[in-house]
Amino acid sequence: MPILGELERAASAEVTATSPASVRISLTDRCDLACVYCRPSRSDGYLDDRLDEPALHTLIEGLLLAGVRRLRFTGGEPLLSPHVVGAVARAAELGAEDIALTTNGTRLTKLARPLRAAGLKRLTLSLDSLDPLRFERITRGGKLERVLDGLAEARAVGFDEIKLNTVVLRGENDDELERITLFAWKHGLVPRFIEVMPIAEGARIVAERLVPAAEILERLAPWLSAARPAVDPERGPAKYVASRHDPKLRVGVITGTTDTFCKGCDRLRVSATGVLRPCLATDRGVGAATAARAGDPALIARTVAEAWKLKPDGDVWRGCTEPTAGDVSMRAIGG
Repeated sequence: MPILGELERAASAEVTATSPASVRISLTDRCDLACVYCRPSRSDGYLDDRLDEPALHTLIEGLLLAGVRRLRFTGGEPLLSPHVVGAVARAAELGAEDIALTTNGTRLTKLARPLRAAGLKRLTLSLDSLDPLRFERITRGGKLERVLDGLAEARAVGFDEIKLNTVVLRGENDDELERITLFAWKHGLVPRFIEVMPIAEGARIVAERLVPAAEILERLAPWLSAARPAVDPERGPAKYVASRHDPKLRVGVITGTTDTFCKGCDRLRVSATGVLRPCLATDRGVGAATAARAGDPALIARTVAEAWKLKPDGDVWRGCTEPTAGDVSMRAIGG
């Protein structure tokens, strides 16, 4: 099994928990879009050794056996995986505390209802613009109307929570902060604005396109309370500020460039090839595919423990600002 190399210098002397609380599972590296901050083109190639459905179900069982409580399914685009509904159903059957999924929304019209019926609780939709031409340009061919139709279907089936993720690009979509916020609030959604990060294709554009989270909040200040941005316990790195006019409405920001969220990170990631990675910002990790294909959840659980011991110390390791981040495939690890 491959193990971490460059992370060894940053591995914590003491692990504050015996296992990760949260795992993001990349179901596939395939994607039907090619967003400018993620992949270089639509023809950059795909992996050929993704886990099949039985192996994926074993993986999920092993993760929960290891003490994982929260699962998020990602891609690439997870709705391109023929196993997505079955994976959600298996996680629900095994008693996962929280089951979430991140999608670009292009296939939500068809799959929102089956996913909800299978046990999916929360949904995050990537939406980088409300302008059709701009959306098509950022995603290299995406159709905004199709995504909005999928979002409407997702709202209709009644997920516990739907969030919108917008990667903010200076000179491209940073003039839409207010528009996207008000759109989200109108429909009972939570808008979240993400700094472009120096990871994968983002490393090529971050110098000229970065809009810091502090600037995002400053631009939205007329709509926001004066409260200090704060994270939701056990809900990832986003920091939220409530609306000035309605405390039930709020905006989230996710850093990663101006500030890392490594300290206190409680998650592992599983790549589309079944590698357990303790950090987004490196391709290194501990292989779990063999155990998954062998139908051995107990071995998966032991592999989780091995990977967790390699979790980097957030006081030393600087996440997406590390030199290794630029070489990572966002499609293979799920962002």
